[in-house]
Amino acid sequence: MLGKLLQPEVQSLVAARDFAGLRTLFAEWPPADLAEIIADLPEDDKVVVFRVMPQELAAGIFEYLDSDAQEALLHSMGQEHAVKLLNEMSPDDRTALLEELPPEAVKRLVGSLSPAERSVAQSLLGYPEKSVGRLMTPDFVAIRPDMSVQEVLDHVRARGRDSETLNVLYVLDDHGKLIDDLRIREFLIRPLHEKVSDLMNDVFIALKVTDSEESAVEVFRKYDRTVLPVVDSGGRLLGVVTVDDVLDVAQQAATEDIQKYGGLEAALDLPYMSTGLWEMFRKRGSCLVILFLGEMLTATAMQSFEEEIEKAVVLSLFLPLVISSGGNSGSQSSTLVIRAMALGEVKLGDWWRVARREIVSGLSLGVLLGAVGFLRILFWAVFGFAHYGPHPYILALAVGLALIGIVGWGSLAGAMLPFVLRVCRVDPATSSAPFVATLVDVTGLIIYFLVAAAIFLPYAANGGS
Repeated sequence: MLGKLLQPEVQSLVAARDFAGLRTLFAEWPPADLAEIIADLPEDDKVVVFRVMPQELAAGIFEYLDSDAQEALLHSMGQEHAVKLLNEMSPDDRTALLEELPPEAVKRLVGSLSPAERSVAQSLLGYPEKSVGRLMTPDFVAIRPDMSVQEVLDHVRARGRDSETLNVLYVLDDHGKLIDDLRIREFLIRPLHEKVSDLMNDVFIALKVTDSEESAVEVFRKYDRTVLPVVDSGGRLLGVVTVDDVLDVAQQAATEDIQKYGGLEAALDLPYMSTGLWEMFRKRGSCLVILFLGEMLTATAMQSFEEEIEKAVVLSLFLPLVISSGGNSGSQSSTLVIRAMALGEVKLGDWWRVARREIVSGLSLGVLLGAVGFLRILFWAVFGFAHYGPHPYILALAVGLALIGIVGWGSLAGAMLPFVLRVCRVDPATSSAPFVATLVDVTGLIIYFLVAAAIFLPYAANGGS
């Protein structure tokens, strides 16, 4: 919205080559809002804007653009200006960008960086993909236990400008090993003569540089932190990870899980409106074909009960009712269990406890839906809204009992499928609603016709339907 409002003014300033006015306008907005404005500009205007802005501000805005916009800008603005921009970027955001570029482009850009920034970039890119090492920045403020509060504050004023955050200061020993972390507020409220060692309690939380990004998200969530230190196997402090980087990881993981749960082949890399029709077709089509082949098993199941259907055609009227109820209950259970797994509330060893809960809740829900189905059939039959043959009470009983079995089974199957996938080392999110529904559809048909054959068909065969 902001980009649409200011886009005409920005474009007019660019067209008039009023660069002073452009800098004045942009000085009034934070980088996140400026990125929104620039994202809507034509490519040529974007390049002009970035060239006339102060380098530090340009780098700050650049970090808020999505990866595709960043790549396009780097390609348009030329090698020299692109390198200046990369030199000004924070190391973690620069690493995230370089991860998206082709290897030859990465090699060329990293080789053009200043020696200090090149060393940092090569170090971070040397860590495994999806590891904490790729998320961290080496810009932090370290202090010694023998420093006084006054010395610490002087040190922060001298060295803190380039730090990623000043919320937390890190206490290191003579070998660079992390021995504590202290909030800056502790130094602001203590007497100036006190020593750092007087403030220490030797209790801190740290990430390992080889930890996975997902584990970092869990640690941030568990301990409610905005920044965490990153150490190597020997406990030496290498850098810090801030909550904004972790939020990006969490958002990406949540997007992938939602897409998987919706029955997509894999996460879409681009926003919905930016995804090409062929890419959308390919990733949706493969899963839809698999689901279609799975649903064809329902035709095979119905064929097995062809004689029962011929004896009582009225049974086919309630197929959508009973089948959808089982799929809905299974999808509910699967969603609850997958979320509990993602939050660490449920472990693999809790499968039996989950199964017992779902058996009870599934049968209870089945009784509820079965009672509703029973009363609905009787109401329609008694008041003449529909003709279900000479035995509507028996038909209503068969449908009600089938619903109890189908909903109970659907709840249990939906809850257990994520555990099975976890044992097979497959992402539980793959047990998407469409796959659960397909599984319960086929088994639900069998339950429905078995119950109908035992309860309703003897009456239908004797008295007709």
